[in-house]
Amino acid sequence: MSKVIAVFGAGTGLGVSVARRFGREGFRVALVARRKDRLDGLVERLAGEGIEAAAFSADLSKPAEVPALIAAIRDRFGRIDAIEYGPISGDQGFTAATQLDAATLEGLMPLLLFTPVEVVRAVLPEWTERGDGAFLLTQGYSAAQPIPHLSGVGPVMAATRNYLYSLNGELADTGVYTGTLTIGALIERSEMAELAVANVDAFANFPVADPDDLAEYYWDMYTKRDRVEQLHPEPPAAQATAG
Repeated sequence: MSKVIAVFGAGTGLGVSVARRFGREGFRVALVARRKDRLDGLVERLAGEGIEAAAFSADLSKPAEVPALIAAIRDRFGRIDAIEYGPISGDQGFTAATQLDAATLEGLMPLLLFTPVEVVRAVLPEWTERGDGAFLLTQGYSAAQPIPHLSGVGPVMAATRNYLYSLNGELADTGVYTGTLTIGALIERSEMAELAVANVDAFANFPVADPDDLAEYYWDMYTKRDRVEQLHPEPPAAQATAG
């Protein structure tokens, strides 16, 4: 039976690129997001490229619904081998640290912290029994590097990043891999990129990333499993070392 990747927060940017990259390697694809119409369009696009995919409409800000969602994906495909979790969109805005309050954090935590933890809990028994599996987490740069005036999502993503690092170490000898791709750029063809077009001044100095290049990072992380975190763009010191 061919492997399955579930893309949580699938959209027209990184999500479909990850689906396409893994699909080229024979993976079947479960696409998960809120908007069924957009998902159906992505399923049709992937089918045209010879990739088997199915849509699962879900509100990922409701962690209590994760077990039923995972069960639905298993019912459709028979298994889950890898997950990419990255449902960040224009709905999650930044807040200056001086303006941050508990209510703002409480609103962000279900989607960015609670649900990824519940997703891992739901798939981990299957993966540890099989001795293989991968959880790939997409985060913004403020998860790793605090940035003045760009708080809110950063502290919550930092908590998830902390969890993922611990998880990676605890699972090191089980065959199960966890890794995070931390992105400090606008992703072309994504919902955030669409927002940037409407707010050119606010995003004028932001670097831009091709989602196909980011998906290639994920395939490399999945196959090599040699690092917990990949930064894009890479810090200057890392670039100099690589050169």
